Amino acid sequence: MSRGLTRRALLGGVAGGLALAPLVAGRAAAEPYAAEPYGPSGAPEPYVPISVGAGGGPAGTDRVHVLKVGSGTAPTVLVMVPGMFGAANDFRLLARDLVAAVPGVQVWAFDRREENLADRSGFTGADPAAYYLDGRYRAQDPAASAFAAHWGLARTLEDLDTVVRAASCGGRRRVVLGGHSWGATTAMAYAAWDFDGRPGHRALAGLVLVDGGVRGAFDGTGAPVADSPDEVRRRLAAIDGGAVFDLTLSGVGLGARAESTQIWYQLAGWYAHHDPDGPSVLQPRMPEALRPPVPVTNAALLGTLVDAGSGWPNDISVHSGRLAADGEVRRWVDEGITPIARVAQAYAGDPAPGVWEWYWPARLSVDLDVTDAYADTGTARSLGLRLRHGTGLDVPLYAFGTSYARGTVVSSARRVAADSRIPYAAYASDEAMNHLDPLFAAPSHNTLTRTLAPFLTGLERPARQG
Repeated sequence: MSRGLTRRALLGGVAGGLALAPLVAGRAAAEPYAAEPYGPSGAPEPYVPISVGAGGGPAGTDRVHVLKVGSGTAPTVLVMVPGMFGAANDFRLLARDLVAAVPGVQVWAFDRREENLADRSGFTGADPAAYYLDGRYRAQDPAASAFAAHWGLARTLEDLDTVVRAASCGGRRRVVLGGHSWGATTAMAYAAWDFDGRPGHRALAGLVLVDGGVRGAFDGTGAPVADSPDEVRRRLAAIDGGAVFDLTLSGVGLGARAESTQIWYQLAGWYAHHDPDGPSVLQPRMPEALRPPVPVTNAALLGTLVDAGSGWPNDISVHSGRLAADGEVRRWVDEGITPIARVAQAYAGDPAPGVWEWYWPARLSVDLDVTDAYADTGTARSLGLRLRHGTGLDVPLYAFGTSYARGTVVSSARRVAADSRIPYAAYASDEAMNHLDPLFAAPSHNTLTRTLAPFLTGLERPARQG
């Protein structure tokens, strides 16, 4: 979802927060509960596991999951990779809109193997707040998670390759690979990756970059990538010392554990989705620094956590609306391009998958920063990153930027196209959008949907076999 909350201190350094008190299991959570099997049109939207290679984690983690939206007979599959802390439900609403606009496309939203560590079972009950805030859920103990020190980009791309090959159905379907934020970086890394002599892009019919990428895509955010040799050595030493999960989201102030903020956001979405106009269940339990000063509804509480007007950084906010000016319990008033009901529907993860990844490996953060150079550098080789085929890219490219990176997403994509064999590219941007708006905005206001649909429609090149 977010590349990394580029405003380092978040809201001027909000600290502390309400710490969750989990039951530490040190193992994978139980089998994720079944997804809602049908979308609003009655079409199936299965969330299915796919077996992948051994990664050294707990039982049940040698698999990834894919949320499938659209017809299984569509000739084109768009595989989308979520960004940092993002998960498959980032793309459900966007996928529905794209499938409606381009009937020949099915969308597969990819969940990394880390999602097997999350215990989302509390969202099947009537009172998820009690399960998560009163310490009943199973958490992954970092001290028992040394395996995650090796869950970097190489592991992710091997898993993603299994998904791409499954989507291609032996070459009978063309596969377009894309992603949001660092998911776009991941897609580009896959295209340039050397799979034992086979360039990743040989399996693809196109690339789709949504507010992310390589070669300076994030320069406009004001937080350059941390990829110098000294920085890489320091970060690897911290991982070797036990800091295996990225704790960036703890800066929000909703708890100090790797999963704390993600749980709070899903809880806010769950109650806003199930009882939008009821008094907020979570407000009395929120940290004082983040608690609205007046009584609010469940939907309004979610609004204060996601709307740009509340002061949140661009990379974790949308343009939704505002609190009502009066009322005994303040409701949420939609005035922006992203209705709060759509955010609630996505964040609720009801029943699965989720929008937020709980346990992001710190090693994956290091690898993706180094990938920004998009070259077979000495640092990349030292990390086992096989980025050997970037200049050989020869598939169409689409890139979309919001106000998040101030134009560098598109300018970096142009550089990639100029220095490769990409036959043609399409570029679009919307400075009225924040980083998360393209995922959840209303279809009539979503510039991403309107500009990506023609690109997908024009892809008639058959998939090639590596």
